[in-house]
Amino acid sequence: MKTVLLTGAGGDVGRRITPMLKARYPKLILSDMAPFEPLHGCEFRQAELGDMGAVQRAVQGVDGIVHLGGFSVEGPWETILNANIAGCYNLFEAARVAGVKRIIFASSNHAVGYYPRSETIPTDVTVLPDSRYGVSKAFGEALGAMYAMKYGMGVTSLRIGNVGEKPLDVRRLAIMLHPEDLVQLIGIGLEHPDIAYEVFYGASGNTRAWWDNARAEAFGYKPKHNAETQAAHAEAEQKKAVPHPVGDYYQGGTFCSAEYTADLETVKATVARAKALAGKS
Repeated sequence: MKTVLLTGAGGDVGRRITPMLKARYPKLILSDMAPFEPLHGCEFRQAELGDMGAVQRAVQGVDGIVHLGGFSVEGPWETILNANIAGCYNLFEAARVAGVKRIIFASSNHAVGYYPRSETIPTDVTVLPDSRYGVSKAFGEALGAMYAMKYGMGVTSLRIGNVGEKPLDVRRLAIMLHPEDLVQLIGIGLEHPDIAYEVFYGASGNTRAWWDNARAEAFGYKPKHNAETQAAHAEAEQKKAVPHPVGDYYQGGTFCSAEYTADLETVKATVARAKALAGKS
């Protein structure tokens, strides 16, 4: 990769990884909907994802894209639709026309948030989004798969947990992704010769992981960090949180419990019966 574009570079995750990406890809271009500092010596291209013309200008001359851009939390449908669905389409389509070779799509654990914390899930599970935001990430994964298969673009979707240097609570002990490990995953997606379309979990080598990241490991992923080294901090912070039967049961946490109107025990019983039927078939 000679030239790499990082969208959403002004966000928290983008700011954390820009110096490491710049060291690995000297011709790193940063993009966001508004200018920001510092740029670490990188070129900046302003683009709002809903503006196809701006996105087309941003991707010109680029070999690979790390697509962090979009609305990064739950929000109104109109906001999610413009930034994460229309905007994601604009990014992939502009990249196709421009001849971009590789795209890293920042998906999210919220695309599969309604799996219980008691389960360890691989990447090839049915998506169970826990929010409008999670639905948009499931859409982005599907869109990336189409562009990979139909147009030969190498695409990697990273179902990112929580990016940071320390787990903020007990949930993050399972899903923390240290920025150094995120950059390693990005490097695999941009550089590995055998990438067609892949889904990896964006998590460090956490002892309490809920996710089977065998696909990433098959491509050489060797995380350097484990949230368990800071378990005491996470457990102390957890004591400050208000318990919630739904948020504490599902992997997606508060994204699952927000606006929740189903009966949890009824849902659990129905799912258990469905699994039993599947086991008999």
